[in-house]
Amino acid sequence: MREALSDPRTGGGSGKSFPSLENGLAPGLYITATPIGNAADITLRALNVLRQCDAIVAEDTRVTAKLLAIYGISRPLLVYNDHNGPQVRPKLLARLREGAKLALVSDAGTPLVSDPGHRLVRAARDEGIAVFPIPGASAPLSALVAAGLPSDAFLFAGFLPTKLGELRARLTELRTVPATLVFFESPRRLAETLCQMASIFGPRKAAVARELTKLHEEIREGELAALAASYAASDPPKGEVTLVIAPPAKDEADIDAAQIDALLGQALPFMPVKAASALIADATGAPRRSVYERALQLKGKGAPDDPES
Repeated sequence: MREALSDPRTGGGSGKSFPSLENGLAPGLYITATPIGNAADITLRALNVLRQCDAIVAEDTRVTAKLLAIYGISRPLLVYNDHNGPQVRPKLLARLREGAKLALVSDAGTPLVSDPGHRLVRAARDEGIAVFPIPGASAPLSALVAAGLPSDAFLFAGFLPTKLGELRARLTELRTVPATLVFFESPRRLAETLCQMASIFGPRKAAVARELTKLHEEIREGELAALAASYAASDPPKGEVTLVIAPPAKDEADIDAAQIDALLGQALPFMPVKAASALIADATGAPRRSVYERALQLKGKGAPDDPES
């Protein structure tokens, strides 16, 4: 049973010092979601935090400054990203220990989702500093709920590797996960990624969500192979892209990596890689190329471009 909503005028009655819409903020780190495209998607609570905090910690202050300008907010901006984190993090923690109220934001959406910041949150919690989640827009969730694919179980896997071998290895790892998969992808890599997904995942339903909440929002759905062919035949799309891939069929999910590894372990000492992988692929129903590449990994070789070579 879900708890009733707390009164925003009091902040709720859980015993924790929650910030309210009218009272001043409690000291601590505020993980503050910002819009992913449409500036109207910011919450009243997030605006309250941004107006009242001592400083805003941003990945790119230029992006955050545009949002603040829309709402007439003027607060000190501090840069925190993967590059300067080791130098800046101790300074931010020192301010928090002194009772500062800092808002951590990302360029768009909810911080820490394929975004720097988790080390700062971990360090703050380790020191007993209060961390407040200020929820709001999220590209993975927006794409998931609009895709029309199962949402009872899903895995957000972030950005995929850019090198082909690493990409295929990662997709092979995810092939039997019994959940809808959600990824971020670069528009210029979209067609190739869909092609590799079609090769490894097979004929699954998928959705390509582009420019969510923005003027040119688009959600295209279909089987992976059809989507791959469509995007390969046109120029790369513009804007931010989120991919949503349907879960495997039950019989496909039952063929897990451990089972394939065990079968390969029995066959490889007595058979060539190509013959062993073909035999096991036929026996399990797993994609022949993914089994072949796994066999090569177990043999300590690199995967070739053509599994039939």
